[in-house]
Amino acid sequence: MAGERIRLEVKDRESRGSAEARRLRRQGLVPGVLYGGGKTPHAFCVEQRDLRRALSGPSGLHAILDVVLDGQKTPHHAILKSYQQDPLRGGVTHVDLHEVRLDQPIQAQVSVHLVGEPRGVTEGGVLSQVSRDVRVEGLPMDIPEHLELDVSGLGIGDTMRLADLPPREGITYLDDPEEIVLANVTLPTQIVEPEPEEEELEEGVEVPEGEEAPEGAAEAPAEPGGDAAGEPGTVEG
Repeated sequence: MAGERIRLEVKDRESRGSAEARRLRRQGLVPGVLYGGGKTPHAFCVEQRDLRRALSGPSGLHAILDVVLDGQKTPHHAILKSYQQDPLRGGVTHVDLHEVRLDQPIQAQVSVHLVGEPRGVTEGGVLSQVSRDVRVEGLPMDIPEHLELDVSGLGIGDTMRLADLPPREGITYLDDPEEIVLANVTLPTQIVEPEPEEEELEEGVEVPEGEEAPEGAAEAPAEPGGDAAGEPGTVEG
């Protein structure tokens, strides 16, 4: 939901470095930096639960944060510029916020959500989302959490591009509308198994009793001392 503003109170962070960051995290705090506004970057730390609540609302990562610094009453309007996550636990370990003016446009990456079931899928096709987000420009309060693309009309072999994304008031798409492919429906890939080759009897391999050797196969040599019928021979004394 565009236009949501969330108050976020932060504390000054006097020192930087990995050791200090680890100490803050053990206390349930997330280190961060506020950039922009024509001022020197301001290092701060914020309660992890407060930051999680601010970024998990209806506007998600595109929420407008009213950042209140220590000793100040006037909030700084800011957006999330970047963040780092713990690779194992998944929690946010560092945030960079960028101060903005609510009356000046900004650029942002907005995710595209596919809605509806393509008719091509019911016919046996496979839906693929080629691009998951697009670049947009607009006032901070107008940037949406995500954009929706109705793909229910896609048949097998059909493609939807940025040009097919419905226009949104106050938002300008910055990418090439004909170049950016958002979704398509294709036939499933068929894997052709190679036909097994018939095994031929190797020369000299005995054929089980009661079976005939295939044409061209060599007969096994008779055992030494045996007669033509295969019975043991007699030795004259």
